[in-house]
Amino acid sequence: MLSWIEAVTALRNERRPGVLATVTAVRGHAPREPGAKMVISSQEIFGTIGGGNLEMAVMERARQMIAVGAGQPQSISMKLSDKAPAKFGRQCCGGEVTVLLEPLPVVATVAIFGVGNVGMELARILSRHDLELHLVDSRPEFLEELPVLEPSVAQIQPAVAVLGEQVLSALPGGAHVLIMTHDHAEDFHLCDAALRHPGLGSIGLIGSSAKWARFQKNLGASGFSDRQIAAIQCPIGIEQVRGKQPAVIAVSVAAELLARITDAAKQPVPDAEPAQNPEPARSEAKMRIV
Repeated sequence: MLSWIEAVTALRNERRPGVLATVTAVRGHAPREPGAKMVISSQEIFGTIGGGNLEMAVMERARQMIAVGAGQPQSISMKLSDKAPAKFGRQCCGGEVTVLLEPLPVVATVAIFGVGNVGMELARILSRHDLELHLVDSRPEFLEELPVLEPSVAQIQPAVAVLGEQVLSALPGGAHVLIMTHDHAEDFHLCDAALRHPGLGSIGLIGSSAKWARFQKNLGASGFSDRQIAAIQCPIGIEQVRGKQPAVIAVSVAAELLARITDAAKQPVPDAEPAQNPEPARSEAKMRIV
């Protein structure tokens, strides 16, 4: 049996939402004391706050919160009396219990492909937020600079990958992808892979209007529809913050991304439109853009 803190960690690692229930106040007699905790997921419970109608009512409320993606804590108070209304059987302890229910949402995933000047500045900002942060580059020496991000709030997962598409394909649904490598050919392959990934939260590509026009043409030649290609945002960043310095670009992109993550937390992740054509060979795609 997992402890409540082990259960919280397990749900986070498994990317499953849950609710932490804590007894915050007791008047009179009650099965458990203030501070007692349990963790509720959509299908499991870990620990107990006393059983009976109290626990069942808390579990029902918690699962309602999970179902609607509630982001704010809620509090529930119940009298444990044979005269009090009870949906799941009566408890006759005679006291009153208040329980705080705190959502344990799935932490957003962000993947930065290309940890050069802009990518590193962006990583500095995002590492201060509660995220699962993948930092991917085909150049090992660029990932050697990552210790400067410590201590970080984000869970940082560095990866040296000659074929970043393999890392991208393993990202969970709802992940936010930012493509900013040193090589336009590598950027193109990542865009292609991102459009084939079901259910990404967003796809951003750094680059000029000329670069994006060329990518749109080549992605269309690879079999993607205009609607699919439109899932890629280029340029990235907010209009209010523009500049060519890496730190300025990073601030602009981070502001837009964090707003997107906040909005995404309030609604379900949409399914991506599947690709219509089989994936082209990497060598053929590269010939088109080099």
